[in-house]
Amino acid sequence: MLSGILTTSFFFAAAAAAQSSPNVVCVAGQCLEGFTNTTIGATLSASGAATSLLLLPGEYTSTTNPSLLHDILTSSSASISASPGFDANTSLPLNLALQPGVAVYPQANYSGQATFSQLPSTPSNSTSKISPGSLALASNVWVAVSGSSSDRTIFWDSVPDVSQLPSGASGLSQLLDIQSSACSPPCAGAGVCSASGTCSCPPGFNGTSCETCAPGFFGPKCQACPADCKTCDDGMTGTGRCLVPVIKNAPSTCNCLNGVCNSDGSCSCNAGWTTGTNGTACAKCAPGFFLNSDGNCAVCGLGCTQCADGNGDCISCKTGFTQNANDRTQCIAPQATTSTGTVCPDGSFSNGTSCQPCSPLCQTCSGPTSNDCIICGVGKYSTNGTCVGTDGNGVCSGSSLVADNNKHECDSCPSKCTTCKYPSFNVASTIDQVQCTGCLPGFVLSKGQCVESCPTGTFLDPKDNVTCSACDSSCGTCVGSSTFCLTCANNQLAASGKCVASCPSNTFSSSGQCITCHPDCATCSGSSFNQCSSCPADRPVLTNGRCLPTCSKSQYFDKTSSSCQSCDSSCSSCSGAGPSNCLACSSSSQVLRGGTCVSSSCKGSSSVISGLGICLSDLVVVPPSSSTSSGSPLPSITGIDTPISTSPSSNTTVVKRPLKWWEILLMALGCAFIFVFFLMCWRRRMRKRRAAATATFAAAKNLNHSRSWRYRLARFGERLFGHRKGQRWMLPKEDEAIRLEKLRAAEEARYGHDMEKLRVAEDARHDRDMAKLRESELRHDREMENLIGTYEYTRAGSSRAPSPLPSLRDYDHDHHSHKASSKGSDRVRPTNHLVAEESLYSQITGQPRRAPEPRQPVRNAADLLPSRFSNTTYSSWLTPDPPSPPTHSAPTPAQEYARSVTQLAQTDAPPQRGAYWLQPTNTGGSRNPFLR
Repeated sequence: MLSGILTTSFFFAAAAAAQSSPNVVCVAGQCLEGFTNTTIGATLSASGAATSLLLLPGEYTSTTNPSLLHDILTSSSASISASPGFDANTSLPLNLALQPGVAVYPQANYSGQATFSQLPSTPSNSTSKISPGSLALASNVWVAVSGSSSDRTIFWDSVPDVSQLPSGASGLSQLLDIQSSACSPPCAGAGVCSASGTCSCPPGFNGTSCETCAPGFFGPKCQACPADCKTCDDGMTGTGRCLVPVIKNAPSTCNCLNGVCNSDGSCSCNAGWTTGTNGTACAKCAPGFFLNSDGNCAVCGLGCTQCADGNGDCISCKTGFTQNANDRTQCIAPQATTSTGTVCPDGSFSNGTSCQPCSPLCQTCSGPTSNDCIICGVGKYSTNGTCVGTDGNGVCSGSSLVADNNKHECDSCPSKCTTCKYPSFNVASTIDQVQCTGCLPGFVLSKGQCVESCPTGTFLDPKDNVTCSACDSSCGTCVGSSTFCLTCANNQLAASGKCVASCPSNTFSSSGQCITCHPDCATCSGSSFNQCSSCPADRPVLTNGRCLPTCSKSQYFDKTSSSCQSCDSSCSSCSGAGPSNCLACSSSSQVLRGGTCVSSSCKGSSSVISGLGICLSDLVVVPPSSSTSSGSPLPSITGIDTPISTSPSSNTTVVKRPLKWWEILLMALGCAFIFVFFLMCWRRRMRKRRAAATATFAAAKNLNHSRSWRYRLARFGERLFGHRKGQRWMLPKEDEAIRLEKLRAAEEARYGHDMEKLRVAEDARHDRDMAKLRESELRHDREMENLIGTYEYTRAGSSRAPSPLPSLRDYDHDHHSHKASSKGSDRVRPTNHLVAEESLYSQITGQPRRAPEPRQPVRNAADLLPSRFSNTTYSSWLTPDPPSPPTHSAPTPAQEYARSVTQLAQTDAPPQRGAYWLQPTNTGGSRNPFLR
């Protein structure tokens, strides 16, 4: 009921303030014709178009409906006019969005001339007065606005009607702050978060969050140190007091060490110094001076022109002087005598014939003038060969040197002093009592010495920036003045230069000082921006030691608990607890009414516009078609409700958009899948054909395997992985008789070839064996002849009487003759034939032995001793058989078989077909189931 009343009131209010001519207002996907005062967004027009369009914020592409919006967007003559805060062009896609900042409209529903405030680039504490009817905010931007209750209200979303805000957020009058929420972590108080998510720091600030001061800047606002100060008390907690002043005209600027730079760039050395061997001015002691243990150039002793560094022992003396044996730092002159041998006393000199008085300036001399003084008189000191006096400070007249009572000479000041003096000079003063009165640039004067910095308990007097003055007794250390304490005595704390018993608020104690907290903090435990203990009013949210200006978008700051609390679930952002304090709605189907999110109840097909929080039908007043108003009806505009046509025959342009990357990827994957599927089908067909050919071959060869698990596994592997190239290839099927004839011919050819090779090899081997046999027989015959001859020779040489027994040869001959006659043979066989009888192997096979004949070892004939036995003592078996004619024994079965094989190989007629065929036998093949 309430929503209906409110909708009716908005309709009449808008109709009363509507323009005299209707407009077309569009969002992406919908356009509405009617009367409106809304000015947010941009106006789109094109030549030849029926009307111009008011585009509300959103994204528009070449495919955006309706067709009226599409035609104008894609028109070559399209032009766009943006309202304040919007930056748009006609290139597609068109992202019409508010620039980082806030647009304030004087009327509700984003009506009237807007005032745009962009996101600042530097922090500003200034506020601006506003009188908003509605607010439009860019994404990731929040604004702080104060109202009648002077409380800060944080807005994260656009507000179409300020009057619909909760009572605590009404009466908005001042814009306090605009910031971006894109930075993580959030910027410090001095920084400004840009739309890109980085903190922009003003001059003098540093750090990723602009939380510190850059070197040379100090204080909460990071002010620059004084111009004449090289180092000051800088940093967020610094006081800016100068600690080290800028050194002007430093000796190093003119390549000088112990001197003062002149305006022309040259260097004036202190007394006793000259240019060093490396070219640095005033870097070594001048002639007549030596470098002592203090680093100063001291004058050499009297009469000495050159002396050694360190101890000052004289290296060379003046003409006529000799080194003092008791004091090697001095050279003494010979005592003056006249020609008669008279010794001249002190104060006189010898002119050859007599002693003449010295000059009144001399104590001892070698001539009448003051330039001839060896030792100057009382109150006078030698310098450059003359005797000069001093002033009351012990400074020699006409120079910056000071008197040395011990050497009776004018000596130099310490190396870093430009001028020096005695505090109370008299004849008893020593050179170590000299005090500096002026220092080289870069050095300060402390207690009569030139040092690089003031010691503890003193400060550099800003009056001359040279003298170190003592601090007040209440200070441990001070700066700038004696009473501005950096540390205090008596266990007190230094706070802003004063000594106090306890640190004031907004400070913390550290090393005897009260240090100011970071500007983001009200109270703290340290100097960092994340060490806050409590927060100021403009940054009230304390989170993890940091003070932030606001809670997150879905939270509000509860002052009672000083913490962030969650908004109601219906609220996108809120100003307090409960559903009645919403500043924006979280649901896209709800709108804000009196701080509460209610159903939008948009008219027609319109819906709540994203980012604006209002229905399109609430922005455009469409009079009902049955209205009896005297006003003219709305003009009819083609394409306002028509979607883009996808038919090629339609007059509406068909938009061809480029394919997305994922669409191209899906098309490529689809094509690849089709190709792989076709390849698999073709491969399967080829496998079936090979399997059929294999089965035919196996049936012909009787190679059918049992259907065991190994056979089935092998067939499965062939179907899954295929066959190795050439492994299962089949010849074309041919006639059985032709196939058998080919197999028979191939077998006969192979057998003939093998037999030919066997015959050739056997003949060669036989020839070799026969040659070896003949050679063996000849060798055996020679050995037997030698053995018998040696035996006869031994008998002939014996000393014994002839034996009555018959001769061995006769017995041997008779024995073999008897054997031959018993066999019925008239031929006597020689002895070597008996020894070389055929072996059992040769008798059986008919082939000669392939290894040497076995023989018993025979002693060397030369070693045989004369035997004590006569020839008659030999046994009959030792007597060789007489030679007998050769006999032909019957061949053995093995020899007959070998001869038949040889004759069969040598015959020209081919063997009987099939006589030598070998029957095939299945050996089982490979054990690999996939290769069977």
